[in-house]
Amino acid sequence: MLPQRWLRIIPVALVMYTISYVDRTNVSLALDPKISTMLRDLAMDDRMKGQAAGIFFLGYVLLQMAGGHLAGKWSAKKLVSLCLIFWGVCAVGCGLAKTFYQFEIARFLLGVSESCVFPATVVLLAHWFPSAERARANAFWNLCQPLAVVASAPVTGWLLGAFGWQTMLMLEGALPFIWLPVWWIFISDHPREATWISPAERNFLETTLQSEGEQLEPPAKIPFWRRLARREILVMIIMNFLHNSAAYGCMAFFTDGLKLKNFSPVQYGFLFAAPYAVTAVIMVLNSWHSDKTRERRGHVALVYTLSGVSLILSVLTKDHFWLSYTFMCLAIPGPFAALAPFWAIPTETLPRQVFGPVIGLVNALGNTGGFFGPYIVGWLKTEYHSTAIPFNALGIGMLLAAGLAFLLPKSAGQARAKTG
Repeated sequence: MLPQRWLRIIPVALVMYTISYVDRTNVSLALDPKISTMLRDLAMDDRMKGQAAGIFFLGYVLLQMAGGHLAGKWSAKKLVSLCLIFWGVCAVGCGLAKTFYQFEIARFLLGVSESCVFPATVVLLAHWFPSAERARANAFWNLCQPLAVVASAPVTGWLLGAFGWQTMLMLEGALPFIWLPVWWIFISDHPREATWISPAERNFLETTLQSEGEQLEPPAKIPFWRRLARREILVMIIMNFLHNSAAYGCMAFFTDGLKLKNFSPVQYGFLFAAPYAVTAVIMVLNSWHSDKTRERRGHVALVYTLSGVSLILSVLTKDHFWLSYTFMCLAIPGPFAALAPFWAIPTETLPRQVFGPVIGLVNALGNTGGFFGPYIVGWLKTEYHSTAIPFNALGIGMLLAAGLAFLLPKSAGQARAKTG
């Protein structure tokens, strides 16, 4: 039987971040001229489309490091609660936009409003799940990313067809207000604050997490800035940048390949969702095996390689629709399936007082790829009238990220497993 924390913390966090992901990604379908009038209504070309999809991430970088610090020093629960309110307001505001620049401003502020959520949730999970469980905990929570697309894309497609892009954005933008009371009631920052777990489980968690934290503390005091001046942090930023460039560059322009067929809006939604259903399966398997072996770097490199090779093959086979589509179904999972072992590395190799800000820093700078990926794909598509060149570039970027994974440190758990 699963401990209660798996049944209480993970589902509530998963739904919370699923709503966040819906509000940032539903624009991918809204910007498709085959099923929505948004491009025409806001007078956008492909370059502006990429800019509108990606500007979210310029706002998203602003409060990442502060969010990780506040979550560790203050409260992840309270911080996310505030974010739910503000991002709900901004998400609804995207649907109220009448011009391209109004929409850009609303998307930018939506990014700012969500910027604390990711580092705060990673810190929260590190307070509840020891290192032997952490990759699976991160994976089950991060299932929200593919599941958000799988669950919402058909609904988003139907709402676009039935009511238009503005109503769709406002209806889906109101979801954070519905989930706020659930988050507030069910989440506690630490096991010691929870009344719903047994004393034995509470003592086990507090003792284990304290012991793991002490093992990572350096023998002498090191200035905070020197703890951040580490080679592996720069490597993680570059990897995360390449990761997000591929994830969001593909997402923003994935439906371009579907235009070769005469699909309905709902069919568009299902075809858009299918690769993310595959992603969910690969995420669970990769995280399970990563925890089983206590190995992180190779599991990151493997799925990045799968993504890069498949993305390039999807371009090479673009004249054969279903074969190219199959390769896209294998290309999209890589960045997402790497999340669990990737984010387990800083929580298992850095002192507890440091990994929150580090996660915020890496996620902030790395997420600029979420802007540059769609922007560069849109710019190159405008120049060359094809996604072949930008998709090949994204695939090469994923192969580079796979090689960089082996520059990251091995986790303490892996080292102990080898010596044991």
